[in-house]
Amino acid sequence: MKTPKDALTALKRALPVIATECCAVLGSEQHYQAMVYHALRVHGQVPLEQLGMNVKIWIPRPKTTLFRQLDRRKAEGYRGGFEPIPDVVIFAEGIEADWRRRNRDNTLRQMLLALESKASERDKGRLSPGEVLKDLRKLHALGQEIAHRAPASIPQLAMLVIDSARDANERMTESALDLVRGEAQDLDIALFYVAAPSELVAVVPSQKRPVHP
Repeated sequence: MKTPKDALTALKRALPVIATECCAVLGSEQHYQAMVYHALRVHGQVPLEQLGMNVKIWIPRPKTTLFRQLDRRKAEGYRGGFEPIPDVVIFAEGIEADWRRRNRDNTLRQMLLALESKASERDKGRLSPGEVLKDLRKLHALGQEIAHRAPASIPQLAMLVIDSARDANERMTESALDLVRGEAQDLDIALFYVAAPSELVAVVPSQKRPVHP
């Protein structure tokens, strides 16, 4: 696992299992994240030493407008940086199985793929496009922050929407999906949508991003 392309290939390899198994159970977003992690290890063949979950990445003095705004929302004594926490991260071998907070500089430079996931676990409500758009924009800002600090190390960014509700009336509408698809394409983020019964729709980004040497 050496490049963002390798990492995206691993995710695609695991997706059929992710779609089938996540749509077979009804659970929380955290439960689905664990299922995605397991599928990436077993079916995506991602090495243990290169796969992190809920990775905390402290970014001091953010450059992007979004992360600066989020930093300013904190109490004054806690400002000075923002900490995105991607749900799942595939790293290059150089991470050496250490993605602790204290290793943040290397964490940024060794990231091959950052994945966010959203799941339909709302009571009597659909997963709204606004929730997905919010995470897409955070992913995009993370990519920009990495580009400012390590332009040769921009990772693949990916969003996985797990719309596992049994009732079609509880799943995202076509118009909502169109909004999400358009934003993902505009931001060059790989979007994957799975819905019961095991429907898999992929929107793969362009290849314009730089990759690890």
